[in-house]
Amino acid sequence: MKLLDVVALTEDLPELELYRGQVGTIVDEYEPGVFEVEFSNLTGQAYAVETLNSSQIMILYHQPIGERTLV
Repeated sequence: MKLLDVVALTEDLPELELYRGQVGTIVDEYEPGVFEVEFSNLTGQAYAVETLNSSQIMILYHQPIGERTLV
């Protein structure tokens, strides 16, 4: 994972009012595997910015991918 990757939550975080499947963008990497993710609505207005571990998010792809992409 890297800066500006589009990601989705893989688990519910009700204490943050964020739920599995919500889509965000990595806007910073604090250390390997720890990211700041910004969640925005369809107009681009941010409604949450949270620090998440790589185990809590997955990268979303908008093109065909191969095994090399997943490594």
